[in-house]
Amino acid sequence: MTFTSKLKTDDETARLAAVKRYQILDTVPEVEFDDIIQLVKDVLGAPIVAISLIDSDRQWFKAISGVDATETPREIAFCDYTIRSPEPLMVNDTTRDHRFAENPLVTQPPGLRCYLGVPLQSPDGYNVGSLCVMGQEARSFTEKDVDVLRSFAKLVVSQMELRLVSRKDALTGTLSRAGLEQCLASAFECPERDSVLLMVDIDLFKRINDTFGHQAGDASLRHVARVMQDGLRKGDQIGRYGGEEFAILLHNVSEQEACALANRIRENVAAGAVPEIAPERVTISIGLAPLHESVASVGDWIKRADKALYQAKLNGRNQVVLHSDTVVALHGDRRTSVR
Repeated sequence: MTFTSKLKTDDETARLAAVKRYQILDTVPEVEFDDIIQLVKDVLGAPIVAISLIDSDRQWFKAISGVDATETPREIAFCDYTIRSPEPLMVNDTTRDHRFAENPLVTQPPGLRCYLGVPLQSPDGYNVGSLCVMGQEARSFTEKDVDVLRSFAKLVVSQMELRLVSRKDALTGTLSRAGLEQCLASAFECPERDSVLLMVDIDLFKRINDTFGHQAGDASLRHVARVMQDGLRKGDQIGRYGGEEFAILLHNVSEQEACALANRIRENVAAGAVPEIAPERVTISIGLAPLHESVASVGDWIKRADKALYQAKLNGRNQVVLHSDTVVALHGDRRTSVR
């Protein structure tokens, strides 16, 4: 990957937007990034190596080895200095550097004495974080050390770009199945966020393809994806799970709110027109599953939402069904129990 954009350091809002665009904050560990920091650790003989992203008020580690940490306040992060320049930040002895001598990361555990960080610059010119090596003893870093770390930093950004591409479904612009599963795994690790999973299926999709052709089927998929994306809140996630099936992940939402949102989406899909299949209309069925304590795994969570979706199909399609002790089909007056 070629980095040709001029570094932009005077627009923090745009820099944070670049960080968010990678959709990487608070995601689960990934072997590609763990492998990079292990290579850096071996090549440079560094006891501590980290890939950090600088958020608005914190430094979050996508991968780290040598200390047990997931994030630090931004105000004490060495990497916050690194992102302010296109050049690496080299600190051979933190106790002799007025910027860091009184830093809690120096005066308290882990007791950092040396630091070398290279900014992670996005292709559009924003330093979103850094790749850094650290240690508890003073060290004279060399230009060769800097060159090595620069090379690995480019590899990190390339991996972030590839990851972003692989997380998108080319036809609908929603998350790919792989990207969606990463979001589900992250949500499962944080059940206190009151997450609800929606499995969505286009009704009679095979008939659309058989009657109007696959281009009409693609147009129907794009229509459904667009309506669902328009109906979601900031922070919610949507992905194409396979074929004509989508999944939506809602955060910080009650069961009642999730059902109401799902029903609005269902109604808006049915109300919209797809010229390729006129005068026919596209409808969807939706199954919801809250992330209760009884959910044993991500697979179990998906199975519950699928079970509710199957019930919505049995109810006559164009339905919203919630997996719970008392399940309400929010189209018509039927009430259905799905357990």
